[in-house]
Amino acid sequence: MYDDLSPQDKAKYVCALRAAEFVKSGMKVGLGTGSTAYWLVKHLGQSVRNGELDIVAVPTSTRTKEQAIEEGIKVVTLDEAGWLDITIDGADEFDADFSLIKGGGGAHLQEKVVAMASDQMIVIADASKRVETLGKFPLPIEVLQFGSDATQKLIANLLVAQGYQGIEITCRMAGDAPFVTDEGNFILDLHMGQIADAKALASAINQIPGVVENGLFIDICSAVVVGNADGSVRMELKSGADVEVRQMMGDTNENLFSVIES
Repeated sequence: MYDDLSPQDKAKYVCALRAAEFVKSGMKVGLGTGSTAYWLVKHLGQSVRNGELDIVAVPTSTRTKEQAIEEGIKVVTLDEAGWLDITIDGADEFDADFSLIKGGGGAHLQEKVVAMASDQMIVIADASKRVETLGKFPLPIEVLQFGSDATQKLIANLLVAQGYQGIEITCRMAGDAPFVTDEGNFILDLHMGQIADAKALASAINQIPGVVENGLFIDICSAVVVGNADGSVRMELKSGADVEVRQMMGDTNENLFSVIES
């Protein structure tokens, strides 16, 4: 299977494989949504079916829930779980401070709720998701259907007041109709180019009536596992003190550098 993947999918495969090692039997695990999280669920499902792993999982979207059940993973709601040991999820962008943009898959509301209800959040991503400044990827804003046009105007006014210029705001579509989230809301995508102060912007946007949640994840992620097409992964902690580089696929599976205990 691995050899048949594209270079980008190989990178996603190996970082998900490394992150799966942090999941131990007895854990309550938040499962992210997206193309990288897909591989995480595949890896965990194989371990569950082999009898090597016994976990309960809280998915962050309907499609992740369906995949987890298909893989044989026991699924519960967040209320049933109460609190999670770990959440592992992808990201559309991450910077040096481990601030993230998420929501390309339209699930950032549930993803943020689940991540905040966890002892730790680990992000899995291919190297292309690392950026110096957030904002090249459109920032998703989940909004109520009611008054969505007015909400969009209020967001536009806020951006102008904060000094942003030339910003395009689009309503995410699914064919000829607006995309609707699992919670029944619309998503507005803010095409910003770069975000000057992500923390300030996230706080200000969430004060606007009609906004449900934004796709900026600030001070939530504690570690990032970055996958590369050559089968290697690099794990970084937010503290910056520990780095691990490991070859997950290929001729060797030995650590090249390892100061992180799994």
